[in-house]
Amino acid sequence: MVQKLFLPSSIVSGVLLLLFGPQVLGQIVGGGLSEAGLYTTPILETWGALPGLLISVVFATMFLGQNLPDVRRAARLTGPQLSFGLALGSGQYVVGLLLAVLVLVPLFAASPMVGALIEIGFEGGHGTAAGMREVFLELGFESGADLAVGMATVGIVSGIVLGIALINWAVRTGRTELLTGQANASESERRGLFPRDDQQAAGRMTSRPSSIEPFSLHVALVAVAILIGWLILQGLTWIESVTWGQTELRDGVQLELLGSMPLFPLALVGGVILQAIAKALRFDRLIDHQIMLRIQGFALDFLIVSAIANLSLTAIGENIGVFVILAAAGILFNVLMLLFFAPRIIGRYWFERGIGDFGQSMGVTATGLILMRIVDPEGRSPAFEAFGYKQLVFEPFFGGGLVTAMAVPLVFFFGPWPLLIGMAVLFVVSAVGGLLVFGPSARREHAERAAGDPPYTSSVRRA
Repeated sequence: MVQKLFLPSSIVSGVLLLLFGPQVLGQIVGGGLSEAGLYTTPILETWGALPGLLISVVFATMFLGQNLPDVRRAARLTGPQLSFGLALGSGQYVVGLLLAVLVLVPLFAASPMVGALIEIGFEGGHGTAAGMREVFLELGFESGADLAVGMATVGIVSGIVLGIALINWAVRTGRTELLTGQANASESERRGLFPRDDQQAAGRMTSRPSSIEPFSLHVALVAVAILIGWLILQGLTWIESVTWGQTELRDGVQLELLGSMPLFPLALVGGVILQAIAKALRFDRLIDHQIMLRIQGFALDFLIVSAIANLSLTAIGENIGVFVILAAAGILFNVLMLLFFAPRIIGRYWFERGIGDFGQSMGVTATGLILMRIVDPEGRSPAFEAFGYKQLVFEPFFGGGLVTAMAVPLVFFFGPWPLLIGMAVLFVVSAVGGLLVFGPSARREHAERAAGDPPYTSSVRRA
């Protein structure tokens, strides 16, 4: 069952640790040392500290070792993809904040900050949800982190299940251009293993081990990127402290938007700055992106395990109505956006390209890549190419970027309306602008497909 759902082993591990911890086994057995389940208090404290540290590693590695294309060129190559991604990200805030204002706050006495949980848990995934824990605690929304991690778990499971169901539906109804039969993965893909004759290298040796171990070099570069991000955060916090941070809003509470901002989005900025410096000084050849991806994957695996292992089922149980409403609304919104909006702005291969953003908006980037790989196993469509360029523009802001980091403090200090209005404007601009700018070409490409014209072939595949 786990293999058919394509669940990462880190989620399975986290669930197992949760079952044998204080939230489940400890509640069943009770009394004395057994209250912590099979673990000791120092173990649980260590797991609790890991997510906030490892999320900075995950974000710092995103652009290290990659060429940084001009933003205009990236936007031009993947305009429809970016429009779709922004509509998904901003729309999740609109749906969540509207529910908070109209339903959750008046009927469930919930905090208005619950309106940001759909984007934090779904678009951001486990890493962002766990990384925001200190922000939630600082702003007095203790259950927010647990609800966000629970939302991320629901998102990634439903993203895979619904994604595969949607792929099979699209194949049967002729909406895919590459798959013509049942969307099934091979046994090795289901098991998460590479066959012996298809095993891939983990990266390139860019330094001699007699001088410095290549993996150590890359870990050190990640540390430098995080340090750059930390210095930026300290500078921004100082600027706030001598300017608007001296403003008192209510009950002696001072306006500290940047003071509540986590480190990890600025670790991403630090990675971009370090990559730009390496390019300018011509030592970028020493940075291998594949090794960076392995470091990122290592950090993300242990982050997910520790975040789920520390999940408070009590907090979710006490807010089960809020949790179910937000999760159901987020899932319904993402499905409707894929089926009704994506084909109207993305022409050829709209499903192959749209399913990647759908998967990402339900959990993590890996979910989107899995779904794209199922529907386009040989990379013959422009889906991977367009998705990759969109990420360069999208990631610094949503799914754990600056917008995600600032959303909860904005709601805390100013209420839900300013963020709701801002995200509603962005949603309308992304959706309506996408329909007006890319809609005509999308309709033309759909007509060409119906007429039997040859499809576009990805330049990546040709290369």
